[in-house]
Amino acid sequence: MATITIDCDQCSLQHTAACQECLVTFLLERDPGDAVVIDADEARAVRMLERAGLVPNLRFDARAG
Repeated sequence: MATITIDCDQCSLQHTAACQECLVTFLLERDPGDAVVIDADEARAVRMLERAGLVPNLRFDARAG
């Protein structure tokens, strides 16, 4: 099963206003440095929740390089 790793240290939007409105921050109020790993089924469920307006969008954008 494929997984998706969302590591805020690898996000180009880290330390911007988008960070405060990100799904990861919303769901976990995570500590800096904590990556979130979700599988493909969970990613589909998250997209459905986003489309329904129940959670904010995932704003992760991997840094170049």
